Amino acid sequence: MLKKLDYYIIRKFLGTFFYAILLITMIAIVIDFSEKVDKLFAPGITMKQVLFDYYLHFIPWINGLLWPLFALLSVIFFTSRLAKNNEIISILSSGVSYRRFLTPYLVASTLLASLLWIGNNFVIPKSIKLKNEFEEVQMNRSKTKTLGYNTHFFLSPDEKVYLRHYRSKDTTGSTFRYEKFKDNSLVYILKANRMTLKEAPNLWTLHDYEKRSFDGMNENFISGKGQQLDTILSLEPKDFLRNSRLIQNTTTADLLEFIDIEQQRGLDTAQAMKIEVHRRSADPVTIIILTLLGVAIASRKVRGGLGLHIASGVIIGAAFVLVSRFSMTISNNLSIHPAFGMWLPNIIFAILALILVSRAQK
Repeated sequence: MLKKLDYYIIRKFLGTFFYAILLITMIAIVIDFSEKVDKLFAPGITMKQVLFDYYLHFIPWINGLLWPLFALLSVIFFTSRLAKNNEIISILSSGVSYRRFLTPYLVASTLLASLLWIGNNFVIPKSIKLKNEFEEVQMNRSKTKTLGYNTHFFLSPDEKVYLRHYRSKDTTGSTFRYEKFKDNSLVYILKANRMTLKEAPNLWTLHDYEKRSFDGMNENFISGKGQQLDTILSLEPKDFLRNSRLIQNTTTADLLEFIDIEQQRGLDTAQAMKIEVHRRSADPVTIIILTLLGVAIASRKVRGGLGLHIASGVIIGAAFVLVSRFSMTISNNLSIHPAFGMWLPNIIFAILALILVSRAQK
């Protein structure tokens, strides 16, 4: 059961944290506004749209990025003040064990971690989607790109399509190849030098085509050189379009559905989606780990006081960001399992936190 001392520490922790977040959010808004003021007040954009369609959704996005690091800095700041005023020495001298002293920190950090987990998985993606829609419509910052070169699709587990080049401007493609398999054996090939969309959504015209079908050792070949063939494929122009912000804009439940679809089609974007899913769960746990690190660093009264503690916190925070980005990069580029890549920084710093806590002044 929490006691008066616990509520005192929790109140100090949360008060310092939300005050710091409020200040950094205001600074971030001012910086962002100064960079985009000419676009935000372009003809046709009202103040109401700027405030409620953009900055109202900018705040959750920037907070989701900063919560773990500012939890660390907040803990170091107020715990260092406690150590400077000899409050921690008094607490430990009264018979309170160091492990019991950590309880309110764990309670407060778990509360923040829970809020961030809910935000990462449900609230922030929806908010980012509205923010990005405002940027795309009002500020002409479209993030849609086309899968234009050497594109492979699995239309089904037994059907594969390859296209050397695709142009979204006129929905045409070159060097088309369709393959069908049965019992892991190739039974049909349809090739064409060029393909064009004849009728939406998926009626295509193949130019200079050829067909090959296989039945054991027998092969049937049909040449359509100089001819056209209309065929329906499970392939639409929208399948070649990718919004680079799709991962940010999508809730975790919908993201898991996208992962299944992308994997069935053999597209490498599924790896990035898996990384994002694990990141959304790893970041909240980071708050708890960095809180323990902050307490272990700041609870000891040292010469240099608050300044030394804050400097240590900044160094640890920078090191965590560096390790996290490095881990994300190798996970994405070297096909390391996304779960391992996203949880590796937490594992490393959790070990460091346990070592520092075990050696903390008691």
